[in-house]
Amino acid sequence: MANITFKNNPVTLLGNEVKVGDTAPDFTVLANDLSPVTLADSKGSVRLISVVPSIDTGVCDAQTRRFNEETTSLGNVKVLTVSVDLPFAQKRWCGANGIENVQTVSDHRDLSFGEAYGVHIKELRLLARAVFVVDSNDKVTHVEYVSEATNHPNYEAAIEAVKAAQ
Repeated sequence: MANITFKNNPVTLLGNEVKVGDTAPDFTVLANDLSPVTLADSKGSVRLISVVPSIDTGVCDAQTRRFNEETTSLGNVKVLTVSVDLPFAQKRWCGANGIENVQTVSDHRDLSFGEAYGVHIKELRLLARAVFVVDSNDKVTHVEYVSEATNHPNYEAAIEAVKAAQ
């Protein structure tokens, strides 16, 4: 498993570490209207999956905004931001911030995504910051487990991976 810290304290990640070349694991999370969302729902598209501990924090806010802005020039790309925030909070945040190109989804119910992608922080019941790119054939082409959960991911590497996967 990846070694992650949260505010410089080591944390334990639960689930399965995902690697480039793996078939992307399926998951079930909740959309803002409480309907289920799975990986299969976006089959045939390149997926950029942005994982954040909580949408209401500075780095998570900036990460979601950055990918929202970048997607306008990327074409057939589905961007999901996954957190354990409640769907209602995600909907409120998106509405207040004009987020239209990113779908926020909640893993609060059973941590299906967190376990499938190895980002469930045991000590905090939050998700570790990470970015995954999945091509239209469900192959993982980019993985970044951010080593310190309060740091930004490598945005440029993720965008380049999306472009290469198209």
